Amino acid sequence: MQEKHLFEYAVIRIVPRVEREEFLNAGVILYCAKQNFLKAMFGVNHERIKAFCDQLDIAEVEENLHALERICAGGEGAGPIGKLDTASRFRWLTATRSTVVQSSKVHPGFCEDASETLVRLYEQLVL
Repeated sequence: MQEKHLFEYAVIRIVPRVEREEFLNAGVILYCAKQNFLKAMFGVNHERIKAFCDQLDIAEVEENLHALERICAGGEGAGPIGKLDTASRFRWLTATRSTVVQSSKVHPGFCEDASETLVRLYEQLVL
């Protein structure tokens, strides 16, 4: 039997009009220290977003989501935040913001395989 590892995750939300506090779930960020895992998985449903708010610049939203992926991966291509350690990058990504792309509060759990857990959470919370 494999060992269970503590993980933390947050849901990535698209909030077209921040003042209304309405959002669409677009992805999940998952961090597992024991497995040295930090990754985001997202999908942009153009039709749903347009139905929700037809004035939103979807290309800009997608650009911001791809920036989250780069920060998860870390390194030079992720800017100054990408140079931080994995835990610090996760904390930065999940900090409270008043922007179009936000994250939910952080939730904990236990998993054997962080990658499989990310896919499962994405399917449950986004699709």
